[in-house]
Amino acid sequence: MPNHLHTEFHRMQDRSTKEILLQQRAHVFWFYGLSGSGKTTLATALEQRLTHQGFKTKILDGDNIRTGLNSDLGFSDEDRLENIRRIAQVARLFHEAGIVVICSFITPKRALRAMAREIVGPEHLTPIYTQASFETCAKRDVHGLYAKAEKGQIKQFTGHGSTFEPPDGSDPDWVISTDDLSEADALEQLHRRILPRIEFPSAIGL
Repeated sequence: MPNHLHTEFHRMQDRSTKEILLQQRAHVFWFYGLSGSGKTTLATALEQRLTHQGFKTKILDGDNIRTGLNSDLGFSDEDRLENIRRIAQVARLFHEAGIVVICSFITPKRALRAMAREIVGPEHLTPIYTQASFETCAKRDVHGLYAKAEKGQIKQFTGHGSTFEPPDGSDPDWVISTDDLSEADALEQLHRRILPRIEFPSAIGL
């Protein structure tokens, strides 16, 4: 850190104070997977359900971020790293404000996901892998990206010219298979697992 910068974090209200005010526990849920695997569909459905339950949430989505905060970045390895670094820092800010943060980004490399966990704090970030085969995602092709990649119109497309690394046995990631589960079943399964991490202790059992 440059020696002319003087942080003021010690003078600011901490996360626990915000959690008491909001009556919830802050946490970051980081959905990742191939384009078309269901990340954004599940993330937005989850946010909607939690909001209806009274939780204060913020969703961060890949396309939205790339049209604003990260509009200066491309898809090289260096730019992908910077993309995730910035997003993780933003997620951390919302988390410190007591918010339940729901992220939806391809995040293709284990090193990128490890960096995000380190920035936010391993105990505060839960990675959620939306597992779907390349073939399934290509059939869905919601935005026509797979067809463009096949024609060579998109370079460094994840899964086609750019590697995607699924979690291995050493990763703490949750896995939700959108190949096997309907959207409703996947959402129900996620909701059951997520609630214990965000319910405020005094509300549990009421």
